[in-house]
Amino acid sequence: MTDLRRRAFLATGSCFALLQAARSFDSGYSPDPSAPRRPIIDTHIHLFDPGRPGGVPWPDPADTVLYRPALPPRYKSLAMPLGIVGAIAVECSLRVEDNDWLLDIAARDSIIVGVIGNLDPATPAFPRQLEHLAANPLFRGIRYGNLWGRSLGAQLNNPEFVANLKRLPTADLLLESANPNPVLIAEILNLTDRVPELRIVIDHLPQALPPQSPADRKAYDQDLHALSRRSNVFVKGSEVLRRVDGKVPVDLDTYKPWLDEIWEIFGEDRLLYGSDWPNSDHLAPYARTFDIIRQYVARKGHRSLEKFFWKNSIAVYGWRQRAATQARLPT
Repeated sequence: MTDLRRRAFLATGSCFALLQAARSFDSGYSPDPSAPRRPIIDTHIHLFDPGRPGGVPWPDPADTVLYRPALPPRYKSLAMPLGIVGAIAVECSLRVEDNDWLLDIAARDSIIVGVIGNLDPATPAFPRQLEHLAANPLFRGIRYGNLWGRSLGAQLNNPEFVANLKRLPTADLLLESANPNPVLIAEILNLTDRVPELRIVIDHLPQALPPQSPADRKAYDQDLHALSRRSNVFVKGSEVLRRVDGKVPVDLDTYKPWLDEIWEIFGEDRLLYGSDWPNSDHLAPYARTFDIIRQYVARKGHRSLEKFFWKNSIAVYGWRQRAATQARLPT
């Protein structure tokens, strides 16, 4: 792991209205067009191309919404008019070799400031695979959780798995969860005890609604509060929209109560923006999903807007600036 240690050391009408509102938001997160522009970083998008040799394991060809190329030019056409200047691409394939494909796609377009890959720390090949991918500065970590039939809780009893996860902070890399529910939240809390130095990002927490049972709800709340006291745990404000009685509400009031709870628990320093594009297209167009969370965070004030949409992503991912619009924090 010598190289990794060295690297760590160096280490239509309504849509038009939404676009207009977002452009104002981009101008310093205020309606004043003379205000300095502030960058927005989307920390959760997926890139894939069903037409490439060998196809893709996801999405399914039967998915008429998603089964078409999702590549940087298409993403930029949706995101850049909203003021989004950078994105983290999260691997959505279980094939190890597709990590290299995603890194190659990312290298060709400066809007991608980082890549979260897919590796299985339970396999003997993990150290070699990790060292290979970590040599690329765009590679920022791996994803593991309720995805591809994997079980974080079961693997936490595997000493090799835990030892391999300890390689991530040594390499200045992080772990992202996938598709949280109360069980996974408890498992992540357990993981923070096993590897306290590991940076962890909980994806899509707005989708993980509290359980109905009072006892289960109490345990869930306790676990979330315990995680909020672990300084290396962060939460994505991603997958906010959801179906309610077969419809997708697009008013903030539907989502505000649970968002309020998440914000109260984790606070402005531990939350960051992610869209889950193009998976989010199942629920609403990109501009609409962005506007819901923009409305919510705007009520928190300018400082929270900057942290949620930009500054926290730097602290979490340590991404490197690839374009002039991707402003860095002062040193």
